[in-house]
Amino acid sequence: MQETRTTNSEETPLLPSTEVKKSRTPLPKLQISILLLMQLAEPISSLSIYPFINQLIREIGITGGDETKVGYYAGVIESIFFVTQAITVLRWSQLSDRIGRKPVLLIGLSGLCISMLCFGLSRTFVTLIISRCICGVLNGNSGVMKSMMGELTDSTNMAQAFAFIPIVWCVGATIGPSMGGGLAHPHERFPGLFPGAFWKEYPYFLPCAAAAAFAAFAFLLVVFFLKDTLPRKSRAKASLESGDSITNESARDAIIPLRSLFIPSILIPVANYGILALTDMCILALQPLFYSTPIEHGGLSFAPSTIGSWTAVYGFVNGIFQLTFFAHIVGRFGPKRTFRCCVCLFLPVIALFPIMTLVVQMRGVDAITWVLLTCQMILMVMMNTAFGCIFMFVTTSAPTKRSLGAINGMGQTCASLARAFGPATATSLFAASKQFNLLGGNAVYVCLALLACTLMHISSRLPERLPPKAGEE
Repeated sequence: MQETRTTNSEETPLLPSTEVKKSRTPLPKLQISILLLMQLAEPISSLSIYPFINQLIREIGITGGDETKVGYYAGVIESIFFVTQAITVLRWSQLSDRIGRKPVLLIGLSGLCISMLCFGLSRTFVTLIISRCICGVLNGNSGVMKSMMGELTDSTNMAQAFAFIPIVWCVGATIGPSMGGGLAHPHERFPGLFPGAFWKEYPYFLPCAAAAAFAAFAFLLVVFFLKDTLPRKSRAKASLESGDSITNESARDAIIPLRSLFIPSILIPVANYGILALTDMCILALQPLFYSTPIEHGGLSFAPSTIGSWTAVYGFVNGIFQLTFFAHIVGRFGPKRTFRCCVCLFLPVIALFPIMTLVVQMRGVDAITWVLLTCQMILMVMMNTAFGCIFMFVTTSAPTKRSLGAINGMGQTCASLARAFGPATATSLFAASKQFNLLGGNAVYVCLALLACTLMHISSRLPERLPPKAGEE
């Protein structure tokens, strides 16, 4: 069966071409809108802590006043969510293949809400870790959401729908950091609105509570308005048809054993997704640390509010670009060529970090620094187009409809492991590079460049065209 799919993939265009034209199926706007709003809760929750996490580490006093250790502790907190998510996300995705997508999504939103409230009330390193673990263990939403998106679309409108997934993260990257940087320390910034000892004792509870409130709002939307893409009747039928292999058309919706999914046509897109997520997460974790680190230690010495504002601008520009150009770019150049061009942009993005360090140490933060920051932001915006492309490759690699949840779970497991490994590695390498003057303090950037080259190589293994979705002619 896999051989047949591979042969077809060489003849099946991604989007309607001059030879074969298909009318685009209208998107189910309400259902996709609810999915996207639900997905928005995750970047808001995870990214809202980035502007203040380094300052929080300093304030709770676990570094003993050693500035070079901030990166180690911040990296652990940023990574622990993805460690615990990686352990459980595949099981959540497999469970969604059996009991439906909606119940799993509701559990994930509950986990987000509870964990953010706990994080805002934490004043020790241990309680910060526990709150992030709660979020990771209960949250399998990313993989399940992509499965639902695949089930709600076909080959004619998939690029249009999947273009919105990176946009959600862009919007989250705008709202989350601006929320985290703007609402932190409300007792000092807005004493008239937030008087009293509570806000002074818990200076980061307000941004965390705001993120939790959005997760609760998304929970209510899913409860009342989202329709499950796996009706109970379909799930019961699939359970009866489950087996070790798919042998005929009547079993197209059967659940395939996980071991049968470890084949090249699935593993190559999943591996590309994992390495892409690793490289991207390393840069995202490195940025706020680089921005907040004092100039004498190789950073820019920005305040949390400046970090939040600049990150918010990046998120806004990224969202506009993806919404406006993604489907057109993929339609013109194809998903593989687009993906490979985008991942090549990692190298100049990484190179701009040491360049900015040299400029700032010689001239201070001036107009040239902001020009370099703007160039880096533009390159990262273009680079993020790679995510929409790889989501499409992972989704269309499913041999049957009932394996879609498991395959997206595999992809999300790899991405979660990468995102768990990435922040701690990047921030620790940054701290070690500066503390021990490795390669003149630039060892972290050399390692990231090697990782980007690895991604550029493995991207060549992707199929030239998207294979047809399971169940489509």
